[in-house]
Order: sequence, then structure tokens, then C-alpha cells
Amino acid sequence: MQDAKSFRAKSPLATFKRLLGYLKGYKAMLAVALVCIVANVLCNIGGTFMISIVTNNFILPLSGFDPVNYPLADATLGGLSGWSAFVAIIVIMALIYVAGAALHYVYNLIIVRITTRVLENIRNEMFEKMQKLPIKYFDTHTHGDIMSLYTNDTDTLRELLSNGLPNIITNVLTVVGMFVMMLILSPILTALAVIVLIVELFIVRFIASKSGKNFVLQQRMIGQLNGYVEEHLDGLKVVKAFCHEEKEKQDFDKVNGELCTASRKAHTYANVLMPILGNISYLTYAGTAILGTVLAIFKGIRGLSLRWGDLVSFMQFSRQFSNPIAQMAQQVNGILMALAGAERIFELIDQQPESDEGYVTLVNAREEDGKITETDEYTGVWAWKHFHKADGTTTYVKWTGEVEFEDVSFGYDADKPVLKHITMTAYPGQKVALVGSTGAGKTTITNLINRFYDIDSGKIRYDKINVTKIKKDDLRRSMAMVLQDTHLFTGTVADNIRFGKLDATDEEVEAAAKLANADYFIRHLPNGYDTMLTGDGENLSQGQRQLLAIARAAVANPPVLILDEATSSIDTRTEKLIEKGMDRLMQGRTVFVIAHRLSTVRNSDMILVLEHGEIIERGNHAELIEMKGRYYQLYTGAFELD
Repeated sequence: MQDAKSFRAKSPLATFKRLLGYLKGYKAMLAVALVCIVANVLCNIGGTFMISIVTNNFILPLSGFDPVNYPLADATLGGLSGWSAFVAIIVIMALIYVAGAALHYVYNLIIVRITTRVLENIRNEMFEKMQKLPIKYFDTHTHGDIMSLYTNDTDTLRELLSNGLPNIITNVLTVVGMFVMMLILSPILTALAVIVLIVELFIVRFIASKSGKNFVLQQRMIGQLNGYVEEHLDGLKVVKAFCHEEKEKQDFDKVNGELCTASRKAHTYANVLMPILGNISYLTYAGTAILGTVLAIFKGIRGLSLRWGDLVSFMQFSRQFSNPIAQMAQQVNGILMALAGAERIFELIDQQPESDEGYVTLVNAREEDGKITETDEYTGVWAWKHFHKADGTTTYVKWTGEVEFEDVSFGYDADKPVLKHITMTAYPGQKVALVGSTGAGKTTITNLINRFYDIDSGKIRYDKINVTKIKKDDLRRSMAMVLQDTHLFTGTVADNIRFGKLDATDEEVEAAAKLANADYFIRHLPNGYDTMLTGDGENLSQGQRQLLAIARAAVANPPVLILDEATSSIDTRTEKLIEKGMDRLMQGRTVFVIAHRLSTVRNSDMILVLEHGEIIERGNHAELIEMKGRYYQLYTGAFELD
């Protein structure tokens, strides 16, 4: 298990200040809440202090106790005296406590409203930032751990903003107010309370230091556990197929055990704090009662006399005095945990967004007499708008889909190259097949075409333009991908197809489905194109889901199409059904196909055979068969792909 210290917020104070920055837009509401908190504390302290007045001026005289020193007739209140004054002051006390309860309700209502809005803003900022992050971030962070930021970590912030901070402010004001009132009632008894307070603070500091680091570690381990569970659920069928349930259980027990250890240590220390402080408060209460009784009985001792009513109020303050301190001690752990969660959230927000220095954009164009001009109307013709900084001119290059690699090398890690000196050109309308063993670099090539990753050396050109000059959004809008792992979103079948082109009409959606030969099975669904899909399309077969992914690419109508094992989950019969549709879809487009099933790439214009990141053979099917090299061995079965 990793060292708990490494999971502390890097700078708790800086993190806290940054968190407070989200409250700037709610200054008026915060001011009202603060006024309510202060007024609530004053009501509670004032109500307790009035016990002294009621006891001294009314209860003791009524009981016949020392009528000389406590004459009821002398008790007046706003012109009232005797029983009338007694009833009036009881009513006032009741109103004070009712007002305190109302103020408590009001400030809680305000704080909850502020908290929900702040968390909404934070989640929006997180999600907006996620859309700008490079693919590499998601390749190096588990989905479960990222999800934990939106659930567990934001929940700790909710607890901090809605309960932690208001309670800290309330408790600090309560302690200060009580201390002042206790000092007024009896300086000598207050001295006793201060001594006890110092002891309590030492205890709180010791226990908080022990529990705080484990609360922070607990929060981190929750993220790891979520990541493990998410990964297990995604691979559940694989686990079942290979009968690895016991191994998975052992691995889960290890992660869960680390979380359990951190939680046990954190809560063990945290849970002993209240009983310790509670027992100290009882001892303090008893000591205050004994010393206070002595001072009340032996009045006049060096001017330290204490009236019985003052003693009653002081004992009430004494009993309540340790409660705010204990609550603040409990809040310390929550604050540490919330700051650790905030630090994790800010780490996401502070991630460097995907860099984009491109300035060439994709625009609607019109072609007349070989000349390309920009237009606001949809013409079906697109062009790259290239502004030249050197002379201030603008040129337009027709969007055709030519892709060129020139001596490209790349590695996900600097010291582990995946592609080495790749040079090739895919001309408009060509179908280029990438063949090779797992890890040869086939998918990496497609990741570089749309700049999911940037190359280490060499150049990639799109329609003769260096892709680093093209804005990434425009570059990616000019191509469509059908991935091996199909993902469908919650929504209708039509919505999922329309994801390829959000403004596509119903007619365009249906045309794309027909092109991919998905229209037939869609119309046999309960509600046809309006059938709702949930859980990544779990109510469809894998083949049907992949057909929808192909239809999604078809509706985008791009000049470049990337098929990464696009037919891997489609049976032979279904594959033949979509061949004609795919041929129509690929007409006039540059197509990159990654396939282990070599029968699907026979009609490719160019086949690239990759091994260890290098192109070892290239040519069409007939040429490669004639060469009798690696492709020939793969095709004839003399050598199999890993």
C-alpha cells in the first residue's frame, strides 16, 4: 500500500483558497447566511444566559430560597413585576429559541442552494475540460478513477461546503461567545474551563494527525476500487469464459483490503475522539459544579462570590463548551478529506488541454472553372481555407482526402518507438489495408492520421497540407472512424446514427442505414428508428451494434474513412450483406482498413504489411502473392497473425 503522506493535498491552504474562489459569485447570499449564523449563535447563547436571570430573579424567590437576597418583588421587566414579569421573560426566552431555530433553517437553506450551484459549476468545468483533454489522458487513467472524481470527490466537497464550513463558523462563534459569557459570570470558573480546553486541544491535535492522513488515503483508495470494479464489469464475460472468478476475487480482496485498512485506521482514531472529549466534559461539569457550589455558599471570599443562578447558567455553558470543540475536531478530518478530493479534481481541471496550433479550416466551397471559392451555402464541395501569415493572402485547397506519411516515427513512450520511418501515400479513392501482427502499429497509424497523438518526427500531410497546420476539429470532421469496440449512447437508434452528423435529416439517417444494410433489422425493432437504446445497446447483438456504427460513419459522408476491425464482430453472412454497401460508401473516398481477416482486404488498392513498427511489404493482393513473402505466408496459412 502506498504511503499515506503522498496522498495529502499538495498545498491545503492554496487548495482551500482556490475552492473559496467558486463562492465569489454568491457574495450576497453568503452575507445573508453569515448574518443568520451570527444571529443564531447569539440567540442560543442569549437564551442560555437568560437562565441566570430567571433563576436569580424569579425561580429562587418563588421557591422561598433566600428571599432577602432574591426578592421576587424587586424583579421587574418593562414595567411588569412579580408573576407578570416571570411569564413575560419565559415568553421572551421561548421566542429567542424559536428565532434561533428559524435562523438555523434559513441559513441551511441558503447554504444548500449555494453548495448545489457550486458543485454544478465544478462538474461542468470538469466535464468541459475532459472534452479538451488528449486521448493519452484517458489511456493512462482508469475510467473508474475518473468517475470517482464526479461522485466520491465531489461528495466530499458537498459535505465541506454544506456542513463543514458552516459548522466551523458556528462553532468558532459559539466558543468565543460562550467564553465571553462565562468570563462575565465567573472568571475563576472560566480559568478552569480554559485549562480543560488546552488539554482538549492537545488531544484533538494528536488524534487529528493520526486520522487525517488515513482519511485522505481512504479517498484515493475509493477511486482505485471504483477503477477495478469498472474494469471487472467490462471484462466479466472474459472472466467467466476462462473461469477466473477466484483469481478476480483474490485481486479484489487485495484492493478492498487496502481500502478497509485505511478506513479502519481513519475511523478508529476519529471515533475515539468524541468519547474522550465527552468524558472530559463530564469531569469538567462535575468540577465546575463543586467549585461553583463552594463559591456560591461562601459568598464574599476575596470578592469571588457567585450567585446560584449564575452557577446554573455557567454549568450549562460548561457542558456545551466542549461540544463545539469536539465537532470542530471531527470537521478537521472531513476538511482534510475534502481538500484531498478537491486536489484530485483540480488536477483534472489543471491538465494541459490538447494543444492545437492549427489555423487551416474546413469551409463550404464552390468550384467553377477549376477555381475554388468559399460560400455560405451547402454545395457538397469542401475546401481547406489556408491563411498565409507571410503575405496575408488566403488560398483554398479542395478537400479530396489524400493522406501522405513522410518518414514518420512515433512512440507512446519516448524510449519505446512503435512506428519507425513510415513512408506511404494514400490517394483519393484508394483503399489502403494495414496488415500485421498485434502491436505492429496498425491502429497507431490511424491514431496519427486524426492526431489523437502527435508524431515524434517526420511529416503527415492531408491534401498536401501538413496536418499540424489544420485545426484538429476540422481535421477530424473530415474523416469518420468505425472502431473495433463499438459504443452506442443512450437514446434512439436514429440519434445514435445521427451522432455522425448532428444536423442530419431523417431521410439522411435512413439512407445511411440502408447503405450499411442496417435498415432491415432497424425496421424490425419494436419502434423502428425510434427504438430506445440503453446500456451501450445491450438489447442489440454485437453485429447489429457494429452495423449502426458503420451507418454513423456513412451519415458523416467524409472523404476519409477509417475501419479498425470494423467487421470483426459481424458473421460471414452479415459481412457479405454489407460488402456492397461498404463498396458504395468507399467510392471516391480514401479508406484505411485494419483487418485480421485477409479475405476482406483482397480488393484493396494497396496493402501494407507491418512488423515491429516498420513496413516490410507493400503492394496489391496479386503483387504480394507473387512476392511470396510474409503476406503470402499469412494468406496461405503458412504463418498466422498473433
